[in-house]
Amino acid sequence: MFKKLDIVDEKDSVLRNVSKEATFPLSQDEKKLIQQMIDHLTYSQIEEYEKKYNLRPGMGLAFPQLGINKRIIVIVHEVEENTFDNYVFINPVIISNSEEIIAAEAGEGCLSVNREVEGHVPRYARVTVEGYDEDGNQIRVRAREDLAIAFQHEIDHLNGILFYDRIDKNKQFYGEHEIRLI
Repeated sequence: MFKKLDIVDEKDSVLRNVSKEATFPLSQDEKKLIQQMIDHLTYSQIEEYEKKYNLRPGMGLAFPQLGINKRIIVIVHEVEENTFDNYVFINPVIISNSEEIIAAEAGEGCLSVNREVEGHVPRYARVTVEGYDEDGNQIRVRAREDLAIAFQHEIDHLNGILFYDRIDKNKQFYGEHEIRLI
């Protein structure tokens, strides 16, 4: 049975805290919550379920967005229509990044920010992220383009940073000759 998550709004100060490292083994409640996050994100990206459950589309969530101060993120990346790769990272760290900077042309959104925010968010085009899976095994992924943006966005949540903090107040938008827009 699908249960819509109660996602914390940007006004809640919990989103500005630096999260604590998660410890192993994960509790059954934490594992259950991770599965609920995967379900919520998956359904939010399938039009039929998005409408049925009144969901805002999203591809990532971090535990702080659920009011929990732990370094756990979930990304559900649509690789082709209604086919998804799930990424669950415990205590994720970006260990390397490209020099190339990109931004989502339409800007970024966030399930905790219930309003439109204008501006490009500069991000690395490629990142390598290390962390642990739900069983405590070390994992690593090399992410590109929109997946790289998602990892950076979710890891920012673990550090109390919201995407609009990264928009340059003096230059909200970039031209294609300045950074690559995707």
